[in-house]
Amino acid sequence: MTEFFASLAAGVVVFVAGYLGLRGPLGPQGACVLAYLASLLAVLGVVGGAKAMRSYALGREPEEKHGVARYFSFDVDHKVVGIQYTAAAVVIFLVGGLLALTMRLELARHGLQYLTPEQYVTVMSLHGITMVVVALIATAGGLGNFVVPLQIGARDMAFPRLNALSFWLLPPAVLLLLASPFLGGLDFGWTAIAPLSTQGTTIGKQMFVLAFVTAGFSSIFGGVNFVATVLTMRAPGMGWNVLLYQHLFWYYSHPAVYIMILPAFGAVLEIIPVYARKPLFAYKLVAGALMTITALSFIVWAHHMFTSGMWMLLKLPFMVNTELISIPTGVVFLAVMGTLWKAKLRLDSPMLWALAMVANFLIGGLTGIPLADAPTDLHLHDTWFIVAHFHFTIMGGAVFGFFAGFHHWFPKMTGKRLNETLAKTQCALMFVGFNAVFIPLFWLGNHGMRRHVADFPEWMDPVQTFASLAALVVGSSVIVFSYNVLTSLRRGEEAGMNPWEALTLEWKAASPPPHGNFKTPPVVSGEPYDYGVEA
Repeated sequence: MTEFFASLAAGVVVFVAGYLGLRGPLGPQGACVLAYLASLLAVLGVVGGAKAMRSYALGREPEEKHGVARYFSFDVDHKVVGIQYTAAAVVIFLVGGLLALTMRLELARHGLQYLTPEQYVTVMSLHGITMVVVALIATAGGLGNFVVPLQIGARDMAFPRLNALSFWLLPPAVLLLLASPFLGGLDFGWTAIAPLSTQGTTIGKQMFVLAFVTAGFSSIFGGVNFVATVLTMRAPGMGWNVLLYQHLFWYYSHPAVYIMILPAFGAVLEIIPVYARKPLFAYKLVAGALMTITALSFIVWAHHMFTSGMWMLLKLPFMVNTELISIPTGVVFLAVMGTLWKAKLRLDSPMLWALAMVANFLIGGLTGIPLADAPTDLHLHDTWFIVAHFHFTIMGGAVFGFFAGFHHWFPKMTGKRLNETLAKTQCALMFVGFNAVFIPLFWLGNHGMRRHVADFPEWMDPVQTFASLAALVVGSSVIVFSYNVLTSLRRGEEAGMNPWEALTLEWKAASPPPHGNFKTPPVVSGEPYDYGVEA
């Protein structure tokens, strides 16, 4: 315990001396930062960190400690660190609870009872951030540090000294937070969001930021240590849980699907208003719908795992969450329909590609509904129904969206126009061929054709042959595309600055744009979709 109190005393002395000495030349904020960094090093060094680093440099095993005093020192035993985290979480929880009771006493009736408005905001801010710290460290830091190495048969954490460091970064951070009310207070809430956090500069605010950063590094160090420990220090014979791997894979991979398709949607929604000569219908709703799709994509991953043996009760929430994505997706489709309604369409090749993309993705979206429902997914899982659905979303969506954007911005990139007849021929061949390939696959999958296999019953031959012949049509469209690009680059029609009469800013530059893009900085004088139906 002597090391603990000595470290706190050293930290306070170093901070006060550093702040008073540097305040003149650096100002209050600069002095606070440097003084805190010096005091943090002092605390870590005196509490035992310097000794631990020295033993590491000399290649020695960490010193084994005994007794209650080790819980107040820089001990590298994961069990000690776990108990330190747990004790700290309980103490911080009590402080946060007292702050919450203080708030409730003030709010027991209208009017100001005990606190000024500034004091109330400070109490609320401290309550919020202390309880966030508790949520951050209690289970993972406390119980996790103690239990995980034992559960996997490891002697300790992968990086014992880093583990101890992750804990000992917390006491200075907590002390900073508790000191902030006496050094100007916190008048911006626990989230420290502008503009409140940018109004006025007090040392209390500075301490809040420094505490936040310090706790962040503590969390990062602990997280890295857990991952390294579980990956590399499991007992012989202990493997990964197969379902855990699937959960991790799909938690990443399902949002990745939207990473593929949302840029294509963005391009198509940029293109359609140009050729419809109308603003995008319900623009703000579309923007919100795309953000909603992104958010929901992180909570639907287990619909890929309905047949994996996962817990039965998990299927219902994942089924509902997946179905919810159809709502914002429907908003996007309705916005496209609203833009096209009574529009004077210009059916140039980019518009044809955009319309083809919308039609394809509609099929992809509709066929995703039975796959989101656990009962039907049990029948369709791992069949060619999945293959067809995926291709309608990725190729039919992302690839067709790319071609729409390519044909739209090719004149801007090269200064030349693609041959419109060839471009439309390619679009027709690819759209018809693509649908002819993959629509029959829905039927095959529904009748039991498994994916990842090279053979199948003879009675499927006619459908498989038809799909293979249709694939040649898709291949021929690529030949048309390649020929069109090569010949247009060599002798294509000059595009001019704005062949599509678009209003977005890129068309104010030359085609292709010179170095620096614009000769003079452009001035925005209207809306990017300020089209009229009469145009």
